[in-house]
Amino acid sequence: MQRLPVITAFGGFNPAGRSSFHRGYRRLVLDTLGAGERTDVLSDLAALMGLRRGADAGGPLDAALEQQVLGGTLVRELEQRFYDYRRCHFHQPAELSAGDGLTFEMSARQLPDPLPADWQVESLGDGRVRVRTERLSVMLDSYREISVASAGQLPTGFEPGTEYNSRFHPRGLQLAILGASDAVQALGIDWQTVVSAAGADKVSVYASSAMSQLDPYGNGGLLQSRLRGNRVSSKQLALGLTSMPADFVNAYVLGNVGTTGSVAGACATYLYNLRAAVEDIRSGRARVAVVGAAEAPLVPEVVDGYTTMGALANLDGLGKLFGGDIDFRRASRPFGENCGFTLGEGSQWVILMDDALALELGAQIHGAVANVFVNADGTKKSISAPGPGNYLTVARALAETRAIVGDESLRQRSFVQAHGSSTPQNRVTESAIFDRVAGAFGIESWPVCAVKAYLGHTVAAASGDQLITSLGMFNRGVLPGITTIDRVADDVSCANLDISLQHSERDPKSLDVAFLNSKGFGGNNATASVLAPHLVEKMLAKRHGAGALTDYRHRNEAVCEQAAGYDARASRGDLNAIYRFGQNLVDEREIKVSMAEMTLPGIPTVSLPSENPFDDMV
Repeated sequence: MQRLPVITAFGGFNPAGRSSFHRGYRRLVLDTLGAGERTDVLSDLAALMGLRRGADAGGPLDAALEQQVLGGTLVRELEQRFYDYRRCHFHQPAELSAGDGLTFEMSARQLPDPLPADWQVESLGDGRVRVRTERLSVMLDSYREISVASAGQLPTGFEPGTEYNSRFHPRGLQLAILGASDAVQALGIDWQTVVSAAGADKVSVYASSAMSQLDPYGNGGLLQSRLRGNRVSSKQLALGLTSMPADFVNAYVLGNVGTTGSVAGACATYLYNLRAAVEDIRSGRARVAVVGAAEAPLVPEVVDGYTTMGALANLDGLGKLFGGDIDFRRASRPFGENCGFTLGEGSQWVILMDDALALELGAQIHGAVANVFVNADGTKKSISAPGPGNYLTVARALAETRAIVGDESLRQRSFVQAHGSSTPQNRVTESAIFDRVAGAFGIESWPVCAVKAYLGHTVAAASGDQLITSLGMFNRGVLPGITTIDRVADDVSCANLDISLQHSERDPKSLDVAFLNSKGFGGNNATASVLAPHLVEKMLAKRHGAGALTDYRHRNEAVCEQAAGYDARASRGDLNAIYRFGQNLVDEREIKVSMAEMTLPGIPTVSLPSENPFDDMV
């Protein structure tokens, strides 16, 4: 009997704001909300953006403040807190020469080896030298425009590093700390209670970035240090690793001693980590799994790289689409006339428990991840081009889901969250996959959503955006339309698809399954199947009995109350980020070991394996 991975909490931050309690999702569908709920969403964002906090938070916003909140969220023109795309610093090589020669002083340790043939070096003492040469190559400071001017940015005024003692932390790791902290506090259950019930060795954490940490505090600073004449710090190399989102959360948020891992798969990174967690829970290797990703790619070098590939929507391409005045808020245009994708930053986290533990603890049930399917592309002409592997992942996901929920549920009550990267190539290839597979399974008018239209492409965290938005759809029943386009492009295959340009409101109980799709560079394809909470509760009742569900609901009341208390505090601007640097350290001298078990101070005893897993062979 395989265990069901139940989604018991979620959290994070992206251009729509805070993810917990469906707040980021509700920003996407703001136009469908009633006046009271709309005010609540905007007030929460105003607090996050530092516009109203504490006792001043809450209540309606005046017109000017509301416009400031709306204008400072989702995809928009790149703000100068990152860099000025109109005047971006770079170095230009030049060669100086003079008939009478050039003379300069420098440290003897900086002398090149071997010396240029025409260099004359004179020692000045104290480790310095004077150099005379007739010709000198130098790097001249200069500036140029980067032609990409739109991005999915965190809400204006929200700086994750100000929420805890983040000294020397790359922005991506700041996001990881805050995102995981949001999910843990939204759980509504003390984390030590979770660990005690599950067992310290039965907790898994899987998280990663795809691009690594590329700002000055990570690999960006490491690689730039010599060019800028600076010294490499002792932190840049370690903090730049793609595994650091998991490592930071293990060490400073959870204090986890269980399984950990970081799986990188380009744009499919989140689903790759989700797959590892789902396999752990389904097999019983873990009872709790924390899954996340964090990406902060809005640095000139990354934008330059994607621009050179021709992958990003640039000023020239957008100018042609808009015929002059560019609407940067509509730069990300999945399945419409488009010219490239729009980068975004964000961090998304979910906490999974096996079905029995979720009931035992009274945890909230937001849905369940049935499975995640991964397939490569095989032989490729271009490593960045799409291939056939995504046909396999989508078809496998639909086939297994059909076996779980049946034909009618699959055909009438499922929807798909497209990768929807907003490139001309993606709109053709991904729509063809959905259209053909839907036809094969008898699906007509299959709803297709593409949240990158609002958030941009957050790379490693992109499928986390899809997952958490889908949980919002299960909760409210509103499927976000692709409102950044005027029509579906002519080369998009949609005979069996419903690609809506407007929000679609449905009864939440009419949505059973979400399929999350991701197509990454290098042939990294993944598709996940996510079950709605009302369906999960029926499955739990069948396995555990109606009485167990009744008892669960009593325990769940206190959990929901505790979680709501955190939401109320966070909506006033008090995120209270969990950051336990140097706290509750384990004194290794106090560790007790026997052949049967190990006890670490302050951590539940861990039983050591004693059964032969190959008893039929030995």
